[in-house]
Amino acid sequence: MILSARIILKRLVESGCLPADALEGNQGQISSMNRATHEQNVSAEDRKDPGRHLVISPFAMESLQPASYDLRASQDIILPRGTCTLVPSLEWVELPADLAATLRCRSSYGRRGVLISAGFVDPGFRGQLTLCLVNMGAEDVELTKNTRIVQMIIHEVRDGGILYNGRYQDSHGAINAR
Repeated sequence: MILSARIILKRLVESGCLPADALEGNQGQISSMNRATHEQNVSAEDRKDPGRHLVISPFAMESLQPASYDLRASQDIILPRGTCTLVPSLEWVELPADLAATLRCRSSYGRRGVLISAGFVDPGFRGQLTLCLVNMGAEDVELTKNTRIVQMIIHEVRDGGILYNGRYQDSHGAINAR
């Protein structure tokens, strides 16, 4: 099952990423919240079990779509044609044991020839996502910081219990292959 915008908001409220009124129609007033805010709202019990909550930080309401969340570029960058470029997401993402994510390029960039590879995020992943963007278009593509570039589609994982604990856990910035 793919999570709807309403369920994504509900899970973010439960995690302490967003205030409770995010579900009450005050969505226009939600500002970007940072990871430090989430850390302050997390109980000691939750810190012992970090795979319990969905975290997207900083969150931006304009990135929330009906059945996805648009990840943003963390910096100004040019995608040269014919090249794979590693672009770190602005967002820090934490997926609990019952959620995984698929990454897809937004259609506006797909129409310009931008493709994404390595588009799956395992349950238990936490960190900035490295977006592997390939520009197959006729010209270079410029991205500015905060540009919504990739859709993160969040899926329910039934009977999940194994968490990601690989080489890219707690990533910051664009991470090359290890």
